[in-house]
Amino acid sequence: MQISLSFSLRCKVRPVKRHRCPRAAVQRSVPPPVDRPPQGAAASGLESSVVTDPSHWVLTLACPDRPGIVHAVTGAIASSQGNITELQQFSSADTGRFFMRVQVQSGFERAKFEESVRPLAAYLNASWNLDEVGRPRRTLILASKAAHCLNDLLFRQRAGQLPIEITGVMANHPDLGDLARFYGVPFAEHVVLPDTKADFERRVLEAVDAEEVELVVLARYMQILSPELCAALAGRAINIHHSFLPGFKGANPYRQAHARGVKLIGATAHFVTADLDEGPIIEQNVTRVDHTKTVAELQAIGQDQESRTLAAAVKLFAEHRVFLDDNRTVVLN
Repeated sequence: MQISLSFSLRCKVRPVKRHRCPRAAVQRSVPPPVDRPPQGAAASGLESSVVTDPSHWVLTLACPDRPGIVHAVTGAIASSQGNITELQQFSSADTGRFFMRVQVQSGFERAKFEESVRPLAAYLNASWNLDEVGRPRRTLILASKAAHCLNDLLFRQRAGQLPIEITGVMANHPDLGDLARFYGVPFAEHVVLPDTKADFERRVLEAVDAEEVELVVLARYMQILSPELCAALAGRAINIHHSFLPGFKGANPYRQAHARGVKLIGATAHFVTADLDEGPIIEQNVTRVDHTKTVAELQAIGQDQESRTLAAAVKLFAEHRVFLDDNRTVVLN
């Protein structure tokens, strides 16, 4: 269900004729709501838990599509004395699912706001999440030797451009240790060979649990994750790769692209799945090039696109704008 609202207001000054209507007649003129959500969604005792400073929340919701969802959700928010500052929604014709992201300013504590949402979510058979707008999402980065994506994420995080908190960098080579330490981020190197890969992935999961990691980013981590690790990180691990796949595989893709005279260079950020480089796409970018570009220039352009695209995908995820809809994503931006 997609809703697009536009308003047009025309005013003309006319003499005002005042008259009174019986109260009962006014009340009867408003039709009763159909298929009303549970009363707990609109009345949850919020009046007893007012806090001094209004909080800013982001509510995400996904459920089977049906009439009246936006009305029910916004009504519950209004009944909780919440002020909607941003709202997007999308109805998927392919899966019959409805997705919604709404930012709300409210003068009430989180627990009380959740009390107003919980019965509504049960009524809609919805999965939902409530978080504070702008809260840094705890993020673990996996890397190898290439520095461009890692450096970009570390810089943007320090500059306040990414709402993430980097808990550490884990790599299968020592090359990027100095870079991580320059930004004050813990760095751990583990040799990843066929007989040590399972141990490294076990350490990754231990770090995810111990540090309460919400997102794992593969910043040009040049190892294939096992199906078991992919399953454990489903929906919360993002990878980046150049746009030449599946055409130019293996080593030196930019040299292969130069030999074929490509005219577009780009990058794709996607969720990690057991199907290599085929997870649901979050973000993509391209840049036009021509025959004058050398292999080194093509690589520099490509690495810039990889860094920008990965950072954009991480930001979208951190702001709760990415929803999984079967084998694709819905991005409410």
